[in-house]
Amino acid sequence: MSSSGTPASAGPAGPSRRAVLRGGLTGAAALAGLASAGTLAGCASAGWSRSSALVAGSPQGPAAARSAGSVFTLGVASGDPTPDGMVLWTRLARDPAHEDGLGGMPTGAGSSSLSAVDVDWELAADPRFGKVLKRGTARTGADLGYSVHVETRGLPAGREYWYRFRVGRGSGAELSPAGRTRTTPAATALTPLNLCFVSCARYEQGLFTAYRRLAEDQPDLVLHLGDYSYEYASDSTSVRQLAGGVERTLADYRRRYAQYHADPDLAAAHAAAPWIAVFDDHEVENNWADMIPENPGEPDFAGRRAAAFQAYYENVPLRPSARPSGVNMRLYRRLGWGALATFHMLDTRQFRDDQPCGDGYDSDCVARVDPARSLMGATQEAWLADGFARSTARWDLIGQQVMFSQVDLTPGAGRGFNPDAWDGYVGCRDRVVDGWVAAGVRNPVVLSGDVHRHWAADVKTRFDDPAAPVVGTELVATSISAGGDGSEQLPTTAAVLAENPHVKFFNNRRGYVRTTVTPDTLTADFRVVPYVSRPGAPAETRASFVIEDRAAGLTQL
Repeated sequence: MSSSGTPASAGPAGPSRRAVLRGGLTGAAALAGLASAGTLAGCASAGWSRSSALVAGSPQGPAAARSAGSVFTLGVASGDPTPDGMVLWTRLARDPAHEDGLGGMPTGAGSSSLSAVDVDWELAADPRFGKVLKRGTARTGADLGYSVHVETRGLPAGREYWYRFRVGRGSGAELSPAGRTRTTPAATALTPLNLCFVSCARYEQGLFTAYRRLAEDQPDLVLHLGDYSYEYASDSTSVRQLAGGVERTLADYRRRYAQYHADPDLAAAHAAAPWIAVFDDHEVENNWADMIPENPGEPDFAGRRAAAFQAYYENVPLRPSARPSGVNMRLYRRLGWGALATFHMLDTRQFRDDQPCGDGYDSDCVARVDPARSLMGATQEAWLADGFARSTARWDLIGQQVMFSQVDLTPGAGRGFNPDAWDGYVGCRDRVVDGWVAAGVRNPVVLSGDVHRHWAADVKTRFDDPAAPVVGTELVATSISAGGDGSEQLPTTAAVLAENPHVKFFNNRRGYVRTTVTPDTLTADFRVVPYVSRPGAPAETRASFVIEDRAAGLTQL
């Protein structure tokens, strides 16, 4: 639930964000015990302990924040920042793997009031919480999976803040680890942006080391472009084991997210910076399209989709306005970073036509190029075109799920494509590109995920026309862990790249993309970790590219 805050008294400033992110502060992050299973006392007091200002996932943070019985086992997060605020998130759970999906919290059976818990929060200008700016209380319970979504407002633009939560009072109080967040710059500012974007974290296929390395890069903002979690079960060959089987019910999805959030590397990434997130397919099931499941005979797909949407909302720092109603959820939205960048965040699942060509990978068919078909639906297409027409940003960043650029997967005379990506919706892609060209968008850059590999490509007005101009750029982030350790290349890499000269880079390791956006350039570092099957992997930059202002296309550094 959301809660607006009240101003709080000022105090001395504390250490730098670097010291906090590296675990340089000491003290207990949580005290023992929850005062009661029912409604707890309300507003935060001035007596919150400063010694608990540990960022979630820091070297000293996990043990304290995840001590036996702690209610803050799932860490903290923030998201969707604006010039005057952001969303603050946490979710209460004592036993993340509990089969009822509520993390060992009261079920509220018979009455929602039996599960109601008041959660205090505060936001400060320094990591020791010496200068608290806002405090408030949010109520949650079993109907929200014990999640909290606090919308803060009235903050100065372009500044860093630290936040934390508390349940209970006095000796029975429990205090969360702290997180770092920020407001975006003022509307006219061209403040540079350090941005990381990620996708595809499959728990059982590898460790989340890439999230840890991302946190160490200290980004201003993180984009998650889908497949935050996966619906599958683990097996005897898995790198680590999941609680429960294939997800189908609300309890299943809640339990899976709790196990994800309990991972200290993911907790570190959430606590390091605000996130902007959109889902792809695996938050529900593989390759679903609108109300069409992967397997058409699946019973009650509507119920499964509704459960998955509810759990996604409960476990991601989204604004309360995104709370789903049954099978419907408003996810596409637009956010800004001053005058430097506009983020157009898309939803390519809820409104798409069914995949063509029988959804066969490396296939081709006439339906693939049917201009009547859409990946986004007519309403979202019009919304995006209007956003292009109105944009005055230096960079228009289109955050979305599946690969945008054409990729012919079949070497030689034949042709084959991935019909789940934009290659299955060529007419829709043409309309998007034509829309940004007609609007005179200054620097369009598509940010994508889904394919478990790094790619970088020039976007042309028409990919099959060798003379067509380059009018944009696509950067694709590999997976956090899906696909396991991976490799530098695939046996088919050279032949496929030869078929697609607009593609400038490919890599099959796990990792993320780190970008630096200035008024004059966007620089992208393709970060990789050499393995996810064991802990401790370093992050390495495998390639770097720059996009110059008003000069569409990639230049390798």
